[in-house]
Amino acid sequence: MAVAHDPRTKSDYRVNLAIEGMTCSGCAGRVERALSVVPGVTVARVNLAAERAEVVSDSAVEVDDLVAAVEATGYHAHVNAAAAVEDARRHAQWRREGWLVLAMAGLVLPLVLPMLAAPFGGDLMLPAAAQAGLAAIVQLVGGARFYRAAWRAVVASNANMDLLVSLGTSAAFLLSMYNWLGDTGGALYFEAAAVVVTLVLFGKWLEGGAKRRATRTLSQLLALRPATARIDAANGPREVAVDMVTVGDRVIVKPGERVPVDGRILEGQSEIEETLISGESTPVTRGPGDRVVVGAVNGGGLLRIEAEAVSADSSLAKIIDLVDRAQAGKAGVQRLVDRVTAVFVPVVLALAALTAASWMVAGGSLEVALINAVTVLVIACPCVLGLATPAAIVVGTGVAARHGILVKSVEALEVARVIDTVVFDKTGTLTSGAPTVVAIDVAAGQDAADVLHVAAGLQSGSEHPLAAAMVAAAEARGLAVDRPDDLMADPGQGVRGRVAGRTVAVGNQDLLAALDITPPAELLDAWRDHDAAGRTAVWVVIEGTARAVIAMADAPRPMARAGLAALAGRGVETLMLSGDSPRVAAAIGAELGLATSLGAMSPADKAARLAALKAAGHHIAMVGDGINDAPALAHADLGIALASGTDIAAATADVTLMRSDLRLVGAVLDLAGRMRLTIIQNLFWAFLFNVIGMPLAAFGYLSPEFAGAAMALSSVMVIGNALRLGRWRPAADIGDID
Repeated sequence: MAVAHDPRTKSDYRVNLAIEGMTCSGCAGRVERALSVVPGVTVARVNLAAERAEVVSDSAVEVDDLVAAVEATGYHAHVNAAAAVEDARRHAQWRREGWLVLAMAGLVLPLVLPMLAAPFGGDLMLPAAAQAGLAAIVQLVGGARFYRAAWRAVVASNANMDLLVSLGTSAAFLLSMYNWLGDTGGALYFEAAAVVVTLVLFGKWLEGGAKRRATRTLSQLLALRPATARIDAANGPREVAVDMVTVGDRVIVKPGERVPVDGRILEGQSEIEETLISGESTPVTRGPGDRVVVGAVNGGGLLRIEAEAVSADSSLAKIIDLVDRAQAGKAGVQRLVDRVTAVFVPVVLALAALTAASWMVAGGSLEVALINAVTVLVIACPCVLGLATPAAIVVGTGVAARHGILVKSVEALEVARVIDTVVFDKTGTLTSGAPTVVAIDVAAGQDAADVLHVAAGLQSGSEHPLAAAMVAAAEARGLAVDRPDDLMADPGQGVRGRVAGRTVAVGNQDLLAALDITPPAELLDAWRDHDAAGRTAVWVVIEGTARAVIAMADAPRPMARAGLAALAGRGVETLMLSGDSPRVAAAIGAELGLATSLGAMSPADKAARLAALKAAGHHIAMVGDGINDAPALAHADLGIALASGTDIAAATADVTLMRSDLRLVGAVLDLAGRMRLTIIQNLFWAFLFNVIGMPLAAFGYLSPEFAGAAMALSSVMVIGNALRLGRWRPAADIGDID
């Protein structure tokens, strides 16, 4: 079976594998190394918290080869199913483990009751044979998973947490059997072995439930996608699986149903709840020509929609893909942890052996030496180290997605926490991106309607907001909008082409200079007046002559000032780089309270400005939405694109904001800091637990029972701390996509 090529990448092939049987970061590291050496694999990332691996190769590899590599390390792998299917499988497994824990607890209770009753003078001690029988069932049934995993690790010449638990509990159980059957008079530790097995099982069960909560974002997003769609076929409506819908199909959406595809409304009008994109539950009115997206909830109208993007190409599928990849990522600090845990288990085994030998040399009995060595094995669980970072990543990227922040990689959030300067584009970013035509000044002898007709025709081939304003103005006046021929974009200047047989160019002052055109004096005066008033004025050149100036106004986004103020409150410097004229840029900048607003910036100028800021020691984030912003987004330390912009901008950026609320920019920086703090807290407690716990165990200050409880609860504590990130909210109430 070959890995399917991912059309969204230029040369990479990707496959996701679900990995079963991993119990610690050592396990994850071994699986990762095994996958990395498969011929053709360039990158392998294993996420312990999500129990899966992402494999990237430079050529198609056989999935069977990847699975075989994982199996050779002692673990199981299969192609990752849909998020909902994986979640259901893990839930069923979690329930089975819960019943097993209850059964083992019932067997352990008679063994621990004597210890509980002793302080009160009670004598509930069971006969040795009964103790041995109960402990044997717990050891063989409850501990079976540890023995199986430990054996696979040994066969693969590895060592993991299961080996520590198996050796520790087996030593306690076998020592007790020896003392009982050999009638040595030594103490029996049947309850210690049984309690440790049960507590570890209980801890893994709690951990499994916490993992499911941490990774549930993908399932929640997937639930927004309907399973079926109603196609308006020639022989009448028929219901089909949503994956069978193709581009161009007409889909009927009844009142109260979720929209199954991305598309445009052909017939009908309704109020649509677009929480997925807007983050607000307030419905918006949509009618013919308006675009709707997968997951939006239809109100009271019947809609007929033409499908424009289906299945993997839909907006929801892209969101799920981004969240999935981000959660599979690995933070830089995790690489240090991986190097530590790679040698952790062998070091623990050596320390346990040294503990036993030291007690024997110091004159202690074999019994005491073994029990202290067992305690070292039990308490030194590397699970907590392996979960510290990935748990925070999974929860953090999930909560970010719920608030409309799509993170491409964990590295982006690592960079975000040190950002000290944010650079904004103007049109479509700080402004609404929906300017309107406010004036048309024509040269002597020219007709304004004719000028608008050819300008709108040329701009109908462009996605720029200014182009949309001219097309809308022409349509509002009832003018025909002819499609252009030989369309060519001049980034930072304008566009050129042919409309109705005439050569036409529309753009700024730089375009006139490039074409070596001198405009009439009256038009130059009009352009200057509009420029001084802060309006965007573009030139219309027909057959090599400047014929008109079209002025447009674009209002700032409603939350732009609040977003900039929030960044200033964090001590982050903000500035605007615009391709518009300096006067227009200055006018918008002054309205928004920006100290620096530079206009007439070409894409190369923006990239050069960012390079200069970086050379001065600044950490830069760039926020943009257009094709001309792509170079700057790529040059910035952190690129942030608005989903309302072009696909090229979103593809270049590290973070995509699913709605154009600029308060989310500050939220990205805040969440990055929170995630980093959570990771540091988790690692601190993980290392502290082992640094303190192992010496205490070696010196005989801990019992195996206490060690088992502490080991189990430490993993739960780390995941619980990570789950606190799930309660994160942006500083302002800007909604989410739950």
